[in-house]
Amino acid sequence: MTTLVGFSGGVGTPSSTTSVLSLVLAEAVRVLAERGIEATTRIVEVRDIARDATDEVLGGLRTPVLDEALAAIEGADALVVASPIFRGSYAGVFKTVLDLLDPGSLRGIPTVLVATSGTVRHTLVTEHAMRPLMSYLGALTLPTTIVATPEDLVLGVRPVPDLAARVVRAGKEIADSIAR
Repeated sequence: MTTLVGFSGGVGTPSSTTSVLSLVLAEAVRVLAERGIEATTRIVEVRDIARDATDEVLGGLRTPVLDEALAAIEGADALVVASPIFRGSYAGVFKTVLDLLDPGSLRGIPTVLVATSGTVRHTLVTEHAMRPLMSYLGALTLPTTIVATPEDLVLGVRPVPDLAARVVRAGKEIADSIAR
């Protein structure tokens, strides 16, 4: 069974960041199913482990919940990582969790980068901030990245055609990587 894991740095409920991440996961599962590959998904939400991650950083106290979430990320067959953009970069709490992974622990895992932003001014954040971070961890970052603004999601959940096309392309890239 192929396992696709999404790691969302979104802190709101509902989270547009998690919504976009979910679209990519669903598309990847759809494409994999067409190819006869069964896949399951899991989403790790930063808001569920943020306090545990901070306790780990400050005092070295790793909880079973945090340990299990990190193991899910490291054990994925493919990843979708998504963060809201704050002041031109990924969320600090998103980075805090990723800092707890060992360098190289994501070696070769196909990874789609997703960001949500209030403005199109941040469209390169996946390239100048997220790609180097994930590459440091060893992830195989896939070519298509997604940066979504509020205008890209109708009612916060349904993608406009341009975003939908990027989601389809990203889902196909995950499926292609897994099929290899």
